[in-house]
Amino acid sequence: MTFAWTAHRFSSGALALDVANSVVLRHNTSRRIDRFATREQLESFPLAAAKFCAERALFGDVLPVAPENRPNFIALREATDRYFRQKVLTGNDDRLLAELLETLAVTLRDAKPDGLDAATAHSVLRLIAMPDPERMKICRNCGWLFIDRSKNKSRAWCDMAVCGNRAKASRHYRRKKEEAI
Repeated sequence: MTFAWTAHRFSSGALALDVANSVVLRHNTSRRIDRFATREQLESFPLAAAKFCAERALFGDVLPVAPENRPNFIALREATDRYFRQKVLTGNDDRLLAELLETLAVTLRDAKPDGLDAATAHSVLRLIAMPDPERMKICRNCGWLFIDRSKNKSRAWCDMAVCGNRAKASRHYRRKKEEAI
């Protein structure tokens, strides 16, 4: 199966969340897909981010993560997901915040200034300082993290064209099936 970075894969509203969402079906171990497990996908991510990421104007073109810095980058991705997912579900967790800040420091110490890892770390810092953290949500369909920028804060899906349509089609199918019984 071929894979391409598309606009949908950058629907979170922040580079750091797009990076965290590079693990598809994160909590379903039998169907989980790590898009950064393949070197080609990790190396092609910065070019796609420059085209589709909501924060592309802030970071511009960034270079792929240097091979020696990839373990730090993956650790940052995982710490980012753990902290913000926990924050959405139950509120702030000081232990997870400390872990995230420590991972940020290690990443920034070793990253090239124009690398994806440095840009992701700066995006994480912007998210930590976000003035209205209640806008961060988890997609009801796929479980990705995203920022709800809708006027009334009612967005339920990371991307209406993909997850919203899937959820609505599933609901319609269930309703039709129940009516047939």
